[in-house]
Amino acid sequence: MGRVEGKVAIITGAARGMGEADARRLVEEGAKVVLTDVLDDQGEAVAAELGEGARYRHLDVSDAEQWKAVVEETVADWGGVDVLVNNAGIANGAELHRFRHDKWQQILDVNLTGTFYGCQAVTETMIAAGGGSIINVSSIEGMRGTPWAHGYVAAKWAVRGLTKSVALELAPHGIRCNSLHPGLVRTPITEGIPDDMIPIPLGRLGTVEDVANFVLFLASDESSYATATEFVVDGGTINGIPHKQL
Repeated sequence: MGRVEGKVAIITGAARGMGEADARRLVEEGAKVVLTDVLDDQGEAVAAELGEGARYRHLDVSDAEQWKAVVEETVADWGGVDVLVNNAGIANGAELHRFRHDKWQQILDVNLTGTFYGCQAVTETMIAAGGGSIINVSSIEGMRGTPWAHGYVAAKWAVRGLTKSVALELAPHGIRCNSLHPGLVRTPITEGIPDDMIPIPLGRLGTVEDVANFVLFLASDESSYATATEFVVDGGTINGIPHKQL
């Protein structure tokens, strides 16, 4: 039996990158997975490859009505939602005095409000089922600051805080909510960043599979006593201080 056998999961931003890897890992371990994204052709192709245990649905995470429709359809088709992975996200940046308001609003709408809408949309069905696991993908930028990335940093810090308030409110219903904080992982969103951009104590970039293994753990009952917690997957990055070799 797989580690998430019989569970139903919704994953956002699942057409590629970390979300795609999460979907593949959960399906491998027995879950039924609804992959959502705005990249319809790519998402449909991944779902078709994964077979009967997966399906694709279009979802703009910044649209509360689209969230409602996806959750209602999932419940109608598969009986409920046991796991939500709020993975969808974008990145942008500029010098502080050149950071346009529309870019600021865009990144908050997707990275923060989209996560809030997801938590909100699955609450009733998870309460009715007596439990569930919500996994909010933040970043190590939700634990530190980075020049130029003001909107990204603000949103990821906020996701970290939102995770805690959601976790505390929903804990009496058996619903867990944790945040995941990847470091530099090679995905389409980071393809322009050099491998040696930042010093990583373990000496390599993260892979989407590294992150997917944590998602699997948090989706499974193996993490049943973990909630309101940050799980950092960064090769030691945020604990290192750049220095010359002695």
